[in-house]
Amino acid sequence: MSAGRNADVRELQIPLQHRSPSQAALSLAQSPWPSDPKTGFLPQHGGFWDHFIATPEPKYCCEACRLVLCNPRQTECGHRFCETCISEQLSKPNPVCPADMEPLFKDKIFRDVCCHREIMALRVYCRSEKNGCKEQMSLHQVMDHLNVCPYFEVPCPLGKCKEKMMRKDIPEHLSWKCKHRETTCEFCMHKMAMTELQKHKETVCPLFPVACPNHCTFPSILRSELTSHQHECPKAHVTCSFIRFGCNFKGLNQDMRDHESSFASEHLRLMATRNTTLEAKMEDVKGELLERYKVLPGLSSRLSETESQYEEMRENNRQLEQKLTAMQNLMSSHSEKLLEMELELRSLRTIREEVETLRGTVESIRSRVATLEGGRGGAIPATHTLGSLETQLSRQDDMLSVHEIRLADMDLRFQVLETASFNGTLIWKIRDYKRRKQEAVASKTLSLYSQPFYTGYFGYKMCARVYLNGDGMGKGTHLSLFFVVMRGEYDALLLWPFKQKVTLMLMDQGPARKHLGDAFKPDPNSSSFRRPTAEMNIASGCPLFVAQTVLENGTYIKDDTIFIKVTVDTSDLPDP
Repeated sequence: MSAGRNADVRELQIPLQHRSPSQAALSLAQSPWPSDPKTGFLPQHGGFWDHFIATPEPKYCCEACRLVLCNPRQTECGHRFCETCISEQLSKPNPVCPADMEPLFKDKIFRDVCCHREIMALRVYCRSEKNGCKEQMSLHQVMDHLNVCPYFEVPCPLGKCKEKMMRKDIPEHLSWKCKHRETTCEFCMHKMAMTELQKHKETVCPLFPVACPNHCTFPSILRSELTSHQHECPKAHVTCSFIRFGCNFKGLNQDMRDHESSFASEHLRLMATRNTTLEAKMEDVKGELLERYKVLPGLSSRLSETESQYEEMRENNRQLEQKLTAMQNLMSSHSEKLLEMELELRSLRTIREEVETLRGTVESIRSRVATLEGGRGGAIPATHTLGSLETQLSRQDDMLSVHEIRLADMDLRFQVLETASFNGTLIWKIRDYKRRKQEAVASKTLSLYSQPFYTGYFGYKMCARVYLNGDGMGKGTHLSLFFVVMRGEYDALLLWPFKQKVTLMLMDQGPARKHLGDAFKPDPNSSSFRRPTAEMNIASGCPLFVAQTVLENGTYIKDDTIFIKVTVDTSDLPDP
């Protein structure tokens, strides 16, 4: 059973109570409203500061901040507070209600849904009243109105401009005033923000005219044609195309033609020398390849042999694995048989010891009977006396067995009473956690029941039930914890259905004491909390109480033991 939690929303204060309409309007005008009404509908602290059309009644005002209640909470003494105001009061040591100085308890403060509904129906002026909006609406309609209000201040929709304006002024701002408005480059007709236009022209615009970096006779060149111009520019510095063959000439583009015509024979000589060198290297490589080619058949045959050996080894390994599996199964069956034989031998040893004891007792009785018979002169046959004594001995053994059974039952009841509590609180110590968890995983013992506990000596009888490997949605992933109402001796004097608040808790055994817990109030319509007709009712609780990873990786287990605490609220229980 999981408890619902309110969403954590960002809030904004809206001043209101104990002020004249003019003061409220002034405070509203001074309030810094967020640009997004969705995140600013509720105050961050205290109550609403809106300008209400009619002065709200005192019952709608917070006892702490004196503003109109935001998410109202009601205390046990009947006073109302804003959600943030009561949280601030509870954070103090020994918190008390500022209205009547009564002590405050967190578990006895609840949401006042009816009051919240009435407050949200109160009429207010638009939060953009200072900008000229005359609209009136109920408080719960404020956010919907602010989403469309033409007088509400919003930031520039482009996201980069930090200016704010009323929603109705956005078209004018985007058309003429915004520095980040869209514009078009007059050279390449590319669209961009106004702030990027100058940088675009100076760096990347392909049709922007630029000067040649070599300062040649061309006055201006398009940026996109600058690369191709570099190949033809007479002032460009170039290197001879025969540099790879050994020519080291470097000069201007206009001098390169003279160099190529005058050094043509030198270029041919360099190419011939390079060609000769390459041919010699090719011959060397060809010889090396021939040598390696001769070795290939031998390598191929060795590779084939290796592959066949590998296949044989795989087959042998597979056969060995099968034999090993068969041996393991055989050993497992033998182990089970040996265990059974050992248990039988233990029982036989016990029986043998008991027989030896009985034999000694019978021999002792026989000797005593013989002595007695001898003293009486043999008036009664010894066999008849021995049979009578053996009958008495058998009766005594039967009576002893009955007493032992009763003693065991009394001992069990004494242990239960010794560990039972009568104040509505159960501390359950579960030892051997690992073994019990393995039994739960193996479906041997799925759940465990605690010792009974009571709300009083004549109160409700209850117990806890735990699934160490989870139950239902939590099976295999969580520890599931449930609360059980049991049939008690005094149920006829108690009120039904069971209505007391129940708190379930896993105790942290580390120094931090970060106990994990959850609480719930019983559903009066559930059969789990009606008067029991059987030994116990159906359990009710938390299938997803705590994840096993959190339980086993924290400090909740020590010495293979965990502690579970169950608390039942007994403060408002009447005497039976």
